[in-house]
Amino acid sequence: MIIDFDKIDFEKKTEFLGGQKNFFVRSYKDDMNNIMSDRLEPGASIGYHKHEMGSEIIYIIKGSGKVLYDNKEEAVKEGQCHYCPKGHFHSLINNSESDLYFFAVVTNQ
Repeated sequence: MIIDFDKIDFEKKTEFLGGQKNFFVRSYKDDMNNIMSDRLEPGASIGYHKHEMGSEIIYIIKGSGKVLYDNKEEAVKEGQCHYCPKGHFHSLINNSESDLYFFAVVTNQ
């Protein structure tokens, strides 16, 4: 199965999960996963939240930022992957002056 994100429109989410500014997402969902191609504008963030149902994997495609993971701050950049297992907390923050592009998979189990 091929998912062509270029054929899926971005959905704008403002202050997503209590975060700052705008988060843009192109998403494919089924019963098992939410597969996303995303962008955070400069100064934007995804709010700090707990993964109750499953885990999340975030791969940074372009740009840099920081992750808050279980109350610890970690820098993240292009080519790196952040993993948030089920039961843990995290947030992604674009603290740079350029857009942050990333690919994410959230499991539903």
